[in-house]
Amino acid sequence: MKTPLVRATLIMLLLAPLAKADIAVIVSAKSSAGNLTADQVSQIFLGKSNSFPGGGQAVPVDQSEGAGPREEFYTKVTGKSAAQVKAYWSKLIFSGKGQPPKEIGNDGAVKKLIADNPNMIGYIDKGAVDSSVKVVLSQ
Repeated sequence: MKTPLVRATLIMLLLAPLAKADIAVIVSAKSSAGNLTADQVSQIFLGKSNSFPGGGQAVPVDQSEGAGPREEFYTKVTGKSAAQVKAYWSKLIFSGKGQPPKEIGNDGAVKKLIADNPNMIGYIDKGAVDSSVKVVLSQ
């Protein structure tokens, strides 16, 4: 009786990584920004660049700690965990060399803010994308 339960649990554990949602890095549909590379997005979100490659100010918007896409975004785009990024920003804040991106609740809040501001860039679950925003990187 326990064997099918153990087998089902093992299958679910093996498939869990495949269940993660895709992340879309977005800008306003009104923005002139084109497609970006993961490195370009990483530079913006780690405070190493404050402009889009074609020009124009780039203001990153982060999702709140614990929001679903946050860990996946940082892992895929910066190669760091959300905890490593938090430690990175703590050092910069302590030394007075930078401030982390503004945190906004979840996919819906980020999408609404980004849609109204052509200089902002953020990330949401790919399934939450609509015509108010433009995808510049899909992970």
